[in-house]
Amino acid sequence: MHPTKPFVLFFNPVKFARPFYKQLQQVAHTEVVIPQSRIEFFQDLQDKYRNIFAIYRTSSSGATSSITSRSAASISATMAPASKLEPSNTHWQMALTSSKRLRHHCYNRLRNRGIIVTNPPDPVTDATADLAVFLLGALCQLNPAMASLRAGTFKTGVHVGNDPQNKEEAVRCVRPETIYHNRSPLPAAQAGGAEEVSFENLLRQSDIITMNVPLTARTTHLTGPAELARMKAGVVIVNTARGAIIDETALAEALESGHVGAVGLDVYEREPEIHERLLKQERAMLVPHVGTHTAEALGKMETWAMENLRRAVVGEDLLSPVSEHQGLALSRGVSL
Repeated sequence: MHPTKPFVLFFNPVKFARPFYKQLQQVAHTEVVIPQSRIEFFQDLQDKYRNIFAIYRTSSSGATSSITSRSAASISATMAPASKLEPSNTHWQMALTSSKRLRHHCYNRLRNRGIIVTNPPDPVTDATADLAVFLLGALCQLNPAMASLRAGTFKTGVHVGNDPQNKEEAVRCVRPETIYHNRSPLPAAQAGGAEEVSFENLLRQSDIITMNVPLTARTTHLTGPAELARMKAGVVIVNTARGAIIDETALAEALESGHVGAVGLDVYEREPEIHERLLKQERAMLVPHVGTHTAEALGKMETWAMENLRRAVVGEDLLSPVSEHQGLALSRGVSL
């Protein structure tokens, strides 16, 4: 099928980087998956899609498509040909360009099939940081205030919030006084004047904690019952990283007890499902994973992805294979 050009399969259409998509089409055959059942799709893998060179999916693929999900099993099954040949004999070469990181346990499975994963790390930074600042509205109790306004009671019964001044803000990776904890100290230019502290001190000192770490085996439930208990009473937590970094059941309990004063969340442990107790908690400021849901950010991510795909097709070095896949070379000759 389409022997003259490598075949790139899209789970989402490109909306904001059309000129770069057209450049890709000059060197690759592209096709957007038409919505269908998972059974039909896996049947197509044996015939219509059996010679795929690369797959493009975005953070909304799992939430909106009946074909894909966020699980490692389904992603790996999607990538592997139905014949389940050994990696050296498969048709897959560079098989995923994504606008977000997958769950950490996906990568070894994909690597074992000779599949390289790329993502666009830089384009998401500014938009995610902007949303984190917006979610600090949890400190000011904006969520119950907005709910009261919509209920027609203006601000009657709304508890007072807090100002960010003179608060200790902890950043994991606005000046209030900022401290951070990272696996290794950041260069001064990146630290921006923030003081590096131990994880224990970060928990005990902070009035506001923002989560900015990747989801790995080590960071899954990085914040659980024990960590929450060591935080200051009334602490405000913001998470724009990955939902599973926080034990949501423990977080809901800490909110209900009042130990956690408020939270601002963009990401969730089992999204698009939201923990029922968080939904019922008025001091939880919740948005549906929109940290990069802007025309500008999406345009940057799509452009980055199209360039990664183009480079893969023509045999140039990729812009950004995920760290777990550094050193894995495409069979078309790309050296990483």
